[in-house]
Amino acid sequence: MRIIAGKWRGTRLAALGKGDELARLRPTPDRVRESLFSMLTHRDAIVGKRVLDLFAGTGALGLEALSRGAEHAVFVESGRVGQRLITANIAKLNAGECATLLTADATKLRQAPGDPFDLVFLDPPYGKDLGQRALAAADAGGWIADDALIVWEESAEMAAPPGFKSEETRRFGDTFLTILSKR
Repeated sequence: MRIIAGKWRGTRLAALGKGDELARLRPTPDRVRESLFSMLTHRDAIVGKRVLDLFAGTGALGLEALSRGAEHAVFVESGRVGQRLITANIAKLNAGECATLLTADATKLRQAPGDPFDLVFLDPPYGKDLGQRALAAADAGGWIADDALIVWEESAEMAAPPGFKSEETRRFGDTFLTILSKR
């Protein structure tokens, strides 16, 4: 896994290794990330934006956004394996000033500690209805800006929950990327 474009282009991220079955880490493949970030660039959704990466796993999505000009990223991850990988990746990129790891359950976020986020990555374990719960918690806690874009990665197309509008869905094999906007 590597950073595809931007100031850290080509940098390899910390190796997942054999992984941890209980961690359910499933990094977004490079070709899917490349397509996703092409869509986001076309929408002018990255440069200068604040990024929230829920179920961050390795942190690849938020780090790619930082590499391409996002202002700051917060990575929310409850698993120890993911936390270790995110910490290693932030250190490898020397991104400590623009990246924060929050060791918390994405479905139980409390009130946001600062300004809301413009771009939200939502990549929960597939098929467990955790995405809906995390999005609701983030919205209720003031984590999501009024004009934010949400990128939801799942094993099926996701319907927009109340307060959100579906903008676009793309399928990549068994992965669906649904882009939502907050109404």
